[in-house]
Amino acid sequence: MQQYVVLQVVLKEKFIGTGSGNLSELEKVVNAQASKGYRLHTISTTSSGSKGLMGGDRIQATLVFEKLQLI
Repeated sequence: MQQYVVLQVVLKEKFIGTGSGNLSELEKVVNAQASKGYRLHTISTTSSGSKGLMGGDRIQATLVFEKLQLI
């Protein structure tokens, strides 16, 4: 029987320039699950507009991790 973990991470896009301001948070989540014997199975994202004067877009990433089975 397969085991799965589902986590969500919110990425905030910078208002000026390109790229996410917190990709290191996403990296930490992936590495933490890998250290527990899980691999990233699926990732999906949704985007929402900015909130506030200097806010950038928000991207919500949903990550599904699958437990690696030893044979």
